[in-house]
Amino acid sequence: MNKKKVNENVLKRFHYSTDSVIDKPFNWHQMLRLFSYMKPYRKNLLPLSIAMVIITTLVRLAIPILIGKYTIDKAIVEKDMSLLTILVTIIGSLYVLSYVANIFRIKWMNDLGQSVIYDLRKHLFTHVQNLSHRFFDQRSAGSILVRIMNDINSLQELFTNGAINLLMDLVLLFGIIIILFTLSPSLTIAVLLILPIMFFISTSLRRNIRRSWQLVRLKQAKMNSHLNESIQGIRVTQSFTQEKENMAFFDGVNWETYESWRVASQKNAMFRPMVEMTNALGTAVLIWYGTSLIQTGPLTIGVFVSFAFYLGMFWEPISRLGQVYNQLLMGMASSERIFEFLDEKPLVAEKENAIEIKDLQGRIQFEKVVFSYDENRTALNGIDLEIHAGQTVALVGHTGSGKTTIANLVSRFYDASSGVVKIDGMDIKDISLKSLRHQISVVLQDTFIFSGTIMDNIRFGRPDAKDEEVMSAAEAVGANFFIEKLSNGYLTEVEERGNVLSVGERQLLSFARSLLANPKILILDEATASIDTETELKIQNALKTLLSGRTAIIIAHRLSTIRESDCIFVLDHGHIIERGNHQQLMELQGEYHHLVKAQFQVNSAS
Repeated sequence: MNKKKVNENVLKRFHYSTDSVIDKPFNWHQMLRLFSYMKPYRKNLLPLSIAMVIITTLVRLAIPILIGKYTIDKAIVEKDMSLLTILVTIIGSLYVLSYVANIFRIKWMNDLGQSVIYDLRKHLFTHVQNLSHRFFDQRSAGSILVRIMNDINSLQELFTNGAINLLMDLVLLFGIIIILFTLSPSLTIAVLLILPIMFFISTSLRRNIRRSWQLVRLKQAKMNSHLNESIQGIRVTQSFTQEKENMAFFDGVNWETYESWRVASQKNAMFRPMVEMTNALGTAVLIWYGTSLIQTGPLTIGVFVSFAFYLGMFWEPISRLGQVYNQLLMGMASSERIFEFLDEKPLVAEKENAIEIKDLQGRIQFEKVVFSYDENRTALNGIDLEIHAGQTVALVGHTGSGKTTIANLVSRFYDASSGVVKIDGMDIKDISLKSLRHQISVVLQDTFIFSGTIMDNIRFGRPDAKDEEVMSAAEAVGANFFIEKLSNGYLTEVEERGNVLSVGERQLLSFARSLLANPKILILDEATASIDTETELKIQNALKTLLSGRTAIIIAHRLSTIRESDCIFVLDHGHIIERGNHQQLMELQGEYHHLVKAQFQVNSAS
């Protein structure tokens, strides 16, 4: 009790946004959409699994009749030993057949279920990979991870057992009902009178159970999101000695996840005891009324035994159908979240007749370009600029002036709200995204290093590059000096984000990666901000050769990086307020002159 109170207090102190519970009626159309992922297997695994289900079901329906009506009423009552031997052999053979069929049913159903999960996860990951940057701006990495991992994992039981078991239990249930009415209509009606009670209670639970499983998914998303942030920001947490507060916050999120699972599982668990209680009532009716029918003559002992077998079998599919329905509820809760992502359309969409450009020249034009990240924040206000092919230009200005936004529009990570962005005289929207981005390379201040070798990371933008080409690119930017000192040189393994490397070393790797890709347009977004002065001098010398013949856009606060640029654009609140080379802007004595002087004073003071 104390633990719960502590965690509730923690959660009151910390507030974070999350998805909301989706409150909709059970959507069979959505479930059919989910099951459509089984279509590729309708000619192999699906029919094989169904065949084994049918064999198993028919065997189960045949055995009680053989035991009661024939073995007891015929062979035993009439003391026909030869018939008894034949029936025992047949029944034994049917059990063996059922055992073998079950082995293959489980094998093929597992193969089917895992294949569907594989396809669904691949589809979702591929779709997310192609979504626009704005999608990722609005969602945490943890929330996306939950969709791809947890929500899809929760569907495994549904596809592995639930879908096929649903068919088996429905066939078994209807078969049992038909046989029961054939054996004794009056006894069947008496026993089944209690079914409406069970269906009334179960129906009232459905919506509640579905909402509970939706809540579980939301709590898992919260916890994954917090875990991701905690791991990524561990240095900040430790530097501000916030470990205790962070642990308390995680404890609160962890408690919410635990509590949601407990409540959902508790509601799920209510169904089976309800079925067992109904089963007990049905058995009591069977014994009481069945004994009366035997005494009065309409019912034989063998038929009574068969009836008892079938009644026992009757509650099994009823119970399993409840479990399958719970799986469907869990599946719907997960599928709603999965399809929410799959239905997300890229805001940067490629035209059907998009042009493939194999060799860009690199001329860039902005014509009255306006861009807003949201309704309340305009990043660019009617920008007009032209960058000639092979020209090196620099974008300078205070933080938030629109420099990175221009670079994002050139790479078409976003589309302009209005106006036109052109490359080589063509509207950028008419060019295929793949051919456009294949010829543009972006080097960011925060370099991302993937798990793998140094060689793999440099080769990332051009997987078919030879080892010699990788080494030449590294040498060109001066990265070979530190790479050759590593334990295994270019084959040294680096973990995610390259934490074993210094910030400057990671930056040099990103330079080598971009240069190996041999882009026509090179964008350096604060790319030298984390590099020391000595390393920067090496890069400056390399850039003179490497930028030759390429269009380059340099975004930098360190003005020494952009001094040699052909043209410098000075931005302020989304407007270009000055343009020209370094000498021209210094003579103008405007905003650029002020920025240079301010930086010179800072450097002198340090």
